[in-house]
Amino acid sequence: MSVSMDQLEAFVATASAGSFSGAARLLGKAQSAVSTHVANLEDDLGLPLFDRSGRTPALTGAGARLLPEARIILDRRAHFIGIARSFEARVEKRLVVAIDELYPEAMVGALCAEFAGHFPHVELELLFPMMEDVSRLVLDGKAQIGVMWRQEDLPAELGFKTIGWAPLKLVCGKSHPLAHMRVDWEELKRHRQLMVTVRTESAERHRLRVAAEVWWVESHWVIMQILKHGIGWALIPAHIVENSPVASELAFPEPEFAGGDHPVALEVVWHKQKPSGPAAQWLRQRLAATKIGVAP
Repeated sequence: MSVSMDQLEAFVATASAGSFSGAARLLGKAQSAVSTHVANLEDDLGLPLFDRSGRTPALTGAGARLLPEARIILDRRAHFIGIARSFEARVEKRLVVAIDELYPEAMVGALCAEFAGHFPHVELELLFPMMEDVSRLVLDGKAQIGVMWRQEDLPAELGFKTIGWAPLKLVCGKSHPLAHMRVDWEELKRHRQLMVTVRTESAERHRLRVAAEVWWVESHWVIMQILKHGIGWALIPAHIVENSPVASELAFPEPEFAGGDHPVALEVVWHKQKPSGPAAQWLRQRLAATKIGVAP
């Protein structure tokens, strides 16, 4: 049994168009060529795929069952060709991106959809480390691109570009002493602070520390679950507060200090000494072009 791609194309096009003439227009071929391909496919399979007794060909039971299989084969062929062309254009096979929680997850989803449209054959891996763990992954070559808060002492090997500002909101539980009052830095120092952390000790993770007593947690989302029990206070990215299922159980004290929501800078980082392929270059430029928040 010999089945060609031309035969499968003619079969699928005829089913989609509802006629041999319509399939011919879809494929840019003569109607006689399409009819011949379908007839030859039926001969090779030993099965009628279309009932031709009416004015237009109608799928038989066998044709209806085989149609999705034929579409899968044609889709995989297109995928195969796309991957081959990606190699020819030196597009990366795989791209790893490390993104801090400070970057809004809704924007991550939209960016991924756009990336998939431009680079459908690139395998994408998204990591969500915290703070300087992002730059460490890029520095070690475990990620090609990073999105993180501005690091005070960024390694010289890394390039960076500011892409916006992430406002941090002052949050505590409704039963916490700070709830529903104006607070200053001195008042904050007297109460337990919950902070996100990396897995290695560093000066960077203490940058937003205010209180003498601190609990360290690897997720802003989990911090909010803890805060609702009145255990402490925290500075949480505004987009996480807005999307948290426990936001209604939290209080947002009004800060007296300047800056209000206390924005922190977000940057896209990359390794200057390691070449970037077309996919990485596109993603880096797209991240830089999509501004987050406004400068304080």
